[in-house]
Amino acid sequence: MKPPVPQFGIEGRYTTAIYSAAAKEKKLDVVESDLRKINAQFAKDTKFRDFLVNPLIKIKAKQDILKQSLQSKLGIDDLTIKLLNVMTETGRLKLLPGVANSFCKVMEVSRGEVECTVISAKPLTDEAMKKEIEAALKGFTKNKLKIQHRVDESLVGGLIIDFGGEHYIDMSIRSKMKMYSELIQQAV
Repeated sequence: MKPPVPQFGIEGRYTTAIYSAAAKEKKLDVVESDLRKINAQFAKDTKFRDFLVNPLIKIKAKQDILKQSLQSKLGIDDLTIKLLNVMTETGRLKLLPGVANSFCKVMEVSRGEVECTVISAKPLTDEAMKKEIEAALKGFTKNKLKIQHRVDESLVGGLIIDFGGEHYIDMSIRSKMKMYSELIQQAV
C-alpha cells in the first residue's frame, strides 16, 4: 500500500515504508497515535531528544532502551518500535520529527481532512462570526476542515486564511496598505 500522497526524500521513504507496513497490519491509527506521542516527547524533553541524536550510544543499547522505555511509559506499538530500530541502525533518528509530521499529514489526507488556519488581528470571540467564517470556508472544499484560529496584531484588521500551506487568502488591512503604498511610490 502506498500513501495517498507521494512522499519525497529520506523522510518520505520512511513515511512510505511505515505507512505500507501499518496498512498491511491495519494499524494506521495506532502508528499515527504513537508517532504523535513520540513527537510530543521529542519536542518537550531535551534529555530524550539528546538521547535520540547522540551518535556515541551503541545501536543495540539505544534500541533496547527505546523499546523498554517507550513501550512502558507511552504504550508504543511494536510496529512503531521497528521503525525506530531501523532509523537507529541507519543513524537517522534525528529525522524522526519530520517522519512523524509527514506521516500525520498523510493520515489527514487519507481521512479527507484539510488544515485551515484563520489568522485575525484580534481574537475571534463572537461565536456567530466563527460559525459564519467556518461556513464560508467549507464552500471552498468538500474535505473536512480542521480549523485553527491564530492572532497576529500586525494585520491591523481583516483575515488571512491558510489552507495547509497550499492555498493562501490574504484579506488583511496590512496587505492592502502595503499594496497602496507600493502604488504610490511607483513613478507616474
